[in-house]
Amino acid sequence: MDLLLDCLVLSAKIVAAVTIFMIVIEYLEEKYKKIITRILAERKLGQIIFASLLGAVPGCFDAFLIVSLYIHGLVGFGALVAVMLSTAGDEAFVMLALFPEAAMKIMALLVLLGLLGGLIAEALFKHLRLRPPCPIEVHEMTGSGHFLKEHIWSHILKGHVPKLFAWIYVPLVITEVLIRFYDLGALIQGFPVHLLMLAAAVVGMIPGSGPHMFFVFLYANGLIPFSVLLVSTLSQDGHGLLPLLSHSVKDTVHVQLFTTAFSLLIGFLLLFFGL
Repeated sequence: MDLLLDCLVLSAKIVAAVTIFMIVIEYLEEKYKKIITRILAERKLGQIIFASLLGAVPGCFDAFLIVSLYIHGLVGFGALVAVMLSTAGDEAFVMLALFPEAAMKIMALLVLLGLLGGLIAEALFKHLRLRPPCPIEVHEMTGSGHFLKEHIWSHILKGHVPKLFAWIYVPLVITEVLIRFYDLGALIQGFPVHLLMLAAAVVGMIPGSGPHMFFVFLYANGLIPFSVLLVSTLSQDGHGLLPLLSHSVKDTVHVQLFTTAFSLLIGFLLLFFGL
């Protein structure tokens, strides 16, 4: 009972911090959406660079924006891959709350690896592009009342916070139970690092943030190395790819296969060099 209560209190603290982060990020992104969209409509290299930088911003806006622009033919496949590699989704907020220094290192690496992966993907799949199925709808932020109702209340408090609490609380309880009663530390240490990386990359193919939060808490408890967390973060796309799935299963599969293979390649390179 104490374990459940401790996890409940910790989850509430994390969600409170994450909610503040999300409101600030949401406001800045909504305010500068037109500028971001205009920059992304430029050259392929510029698209990939900016998509990589945009992906490092916590939350789901970055992935949704790039997917929308890709669907409408305004950015290439390289930009799509770049943002999926560099984004950490809602897990970024949790990592910043739990281990800010390591989280900042991961975000910096994700930008660089997103850029590299995006350039490789653009070269390999430069002819892969969806035909524009519908015109772009530009959404205006009409005032503080609109932002409070549509963004803070509907999007963040109603849309994200309940799911985020579940994503945090359930993996946290599972992790704590395994640590306290089943000696998870000894169990994890018995697994070779390359198998942990493989598991992280495979789990990363699951849409949504819940399964990947498990690796965040494992790292927070010192049970997995930084390299495994990096592979997990690289491989996962949060729920950013779900809009693309409804338009093209083929392109979604291409992105998933590429990001999974790329994350494993980076992980095994780190392992080879003893990092």
